[in-house]
Amino acid sequence: MKSIILAAGKGTRMKSETPKVLHEIMGKTLLGYVLDSVTNICDENFVIVGHGAQKVEEFVNKNYKNTKTVLQTPQLGTGHAVSMVCPYLESFEDDVIILCGDTPLITEKTLKEFTDFHKKSNSDITVMSTIFENPTNYGRIIRNSDNSLKCIIEEKDASDEQKAIKEVNTGIYCLDWGKIKSAFKDLKSDNAQGEYYLTDIIEWGNSNNLKVNAFILTQSEESFGINSRLNLAQAAKLMNERKLNELMENGVTIVDPTNTWISQDTQIDKDTIIYPSTYIEGTNKIGKNCKIGPFAHLRGDVEIADNIKIGNFVEVKKSKINSNTNAGHLSYIGDSEVGSNVNIGAGTITANYNPLTKVKSKTIIKDKVKIGSNSVLVAPVEVEEGANIGAGSIITKNIPSWALAITRSPLKILENWVKKFI
Repeated sequence: MKSIILAAGKGTRMKSETPKVLHEIMGKTLLGYVLDSVTNICDENFVIVGHGAQKVEEFVNKNYKNTKTVLQTPQLGTGHAVSMVCPYLESFEDDVIILCGDTPLITEKTLKEFTDFHKKSNSDITVMSTIFENPTNYGRIIRNSDNSLKCIIEEKDASDEQKAIKEVNTGIYCLDWGKIKSAFKDLKSDNAQGEYYLTDIIEWGNSNNLKVNAFILTQSEESFGINSRLNLAQAAKLMNERKLNELMENGVTIVDPTNTWISQDTQIDKDTIIYPSTYIEGTNKIGKNCKIGPFAHLRGDVEIADNIKIGNFVEVKKSKINSNTNAGHLSYIGDSEVGSNVNIGAGTITANYNPLTKVKSKTIIKDKVKIGSNSVLVAPVEVEEGANIGAGSIITKNIPSWALAITRSPLKILENWVKKFI
């Protein structure tokens, strides 16, 4: 199976120089969510690019294998976009899924159910539909008496009776490519927009005596498309609620679900407690019996073992922390490996970034290390097992096992000094 993802649109209402599909929710692009939903279903993906093509191509090439970008220029509609892939699939005869690159809530589970329905129904064309109580602005699904799909009527062309229909088109299709690919040569642009519409393949399929069906998506929010910053915030909230519910059902305590954000790609084991105002983005793995927050920020690529405390105003990025370690207050842990039974004092910083060379270096902290408050570990640096770092120290050299490292100026006390100014 192949996928075609439509990602050429400008996204005018986003009012942004960033292509719409590269806007992010919790550290991951909209297009990234869609591609991840098809990764285990399709062996090859085609992303149709147009506006901001270079940026989208760079993102795809950097992050996804078995994925090609195909330029659509000029943009002459959704049917025209899909036709751009025809030369690449000239000899392909199996199924193709078509999705929109701005629908981050769609899940792999739903797409599997959709493709299973397509196969079991022996369909040649299957459209994913859903039910909206307020279907305004959506294309309506018109069915035949045998429940097959007759056509999709856009709202501007619908009669009052058709406008009352609540089943709408989500813009997701599954096609028997061997039978349907010739349709893209026959599409016409004789409409007000002068564009080639993907929806026209429904009429084409019926006129060629093919089997055309619609699969109803029960979780309608999965079809939610992003067209504005408001939509982006709404989708983020829906995605977060879904993730928090999943975690709580699996034994994680979320103290305040209304004030906690956790990314879709974060795994958390049972009996861990997430305190309010915690923000976890990107891909992370958190073990059992941990306490995270309040006001903690995990920025991605973080692996936390069991029985760990990441406390208030602690930021962690691209780091691995082993069991029974505490980082309780006001600290930054980045590009680090931290051992077991380590105590990281308040205000500790792993200084991992050189702004002149733009190189990020690694800090390694072995088991049983104690780091005093307000210390700075200037990477690359390694603190061996059992070493202690005195409070207020700046560490620029490797520290041997069980040593005390301290960089502190001698305390001076000037008796009666204040009285001079009274």
